[in-house]
Amino acid sequence: MKAIIAANTGAVLIEVPTPAPKAKEVLIQVKANSLNRADLMMLQGADHGGWGGGEGKILGLEWAGDVVEVGADVKEYHVGDRVMSVGPQAFAEYTIGNPIAMNLIPDGMSYEEAACLPVALQTMHDAISTLGGLTIGQTILFQGASSAMGLIGMQAAKYLGAGKVIGTSRSAERCAKLMEYGCDAAVDTSNSAWEEEVLKETDGAGVDLLIDFLSGPIMNKNLQVTRIGGRIVNVGRSAGETGEFNFDLHNMRRITYIGASFRTRTLAETAEVILRTKNAFGQALKEGNFKMPIDKTYPMEEAAEAFKRMIENKHFGKIVLNVYKRGADL
Repeated sequence: MKAIIAANTGAVLIEVPTPAPKAKEVLIQVKANSLNRADLMMLQGADHGGWGGGEGKILGLEWAGDVVEVGADVKEYHVGDRVMSVGPQAFAEYTIGNPIAMNLIPDGMSYEEAACLPVALQTMHDAISTLGGLTIGQTILFQGASSAMGLIGMQAAKYLGAGKVIGTSRSAERCAKLMEYGCDAAVDTSNSAWEEEVLKETDGAGVDLLIDFLSGPIMNKNLQVTRIGGRIVNVGRSAGETGEFNFDLHNMRRITYIGASFRTRTLAETAEVILRTKNAFGQALKEGNFKMPIDKTYPMEEAAEAFKRMIENKHFGKIVLNVYKRGADL
């Protein structure tokens, strides 16, 4: 089978043996994948949730496809089922599926659309509910909401009962688009006084929970717009991995600041996150309540171009690899 591996020259498509499922596994014929920031880190050798990256490793964390072989102990899935999931070695024509992590693809949803959901949903449920402790009626802000995680996060927060969802972007055009994905108030952070707009939206108190995809130079303003006793969950650091931190402001506002990385989690910890997400969002997935815009689709042979587009950071929504169609058919 063909698979995309990490090489010293980047992402490369090669021939590798087709895997065989064990008794509690299924074999998936992959139809589509989507790219995540974690894939970039794994391309450079990082681990993610116990799944290793680096030279010679098959890349990818997220897939949608068909069940083509079922292990002897698997009862809940059958050959022919259309499914989506997270899992290692996803960027390949075939991959191994763990039934615990899988969901059926709803009728009417394409493979490409389905491949965009699992990672974002589990990351956002973990950040919003498990780590962030969001309760019904609370106000939540997504810093960098036009990211794929932010777009799903806003919808997830609404589903979990958030009272007001605030999203930020540095583009007026993207701020307008946020309103299609669960956002109640969009704030343009290219305005140097954006924190005043957030405080106005919260009657001066600040948000109960802030989900941060950016960090770096905006950290102190994040503290300013989070209420006294509120919480900040650090999911991403795309604006900078270091920056100034006002320790006095953090102390005076008594803010809980929480890291959410999967890179230091064990496989067992990752499995717990997946199970909690399935329990919370399983019905919503069946009903098609979550949507993700697809920025651009590439054939497997153009994986390097797909990674390049992600690095350029100009996309809105997900970048997708189409496994069952070749370039001329897309």
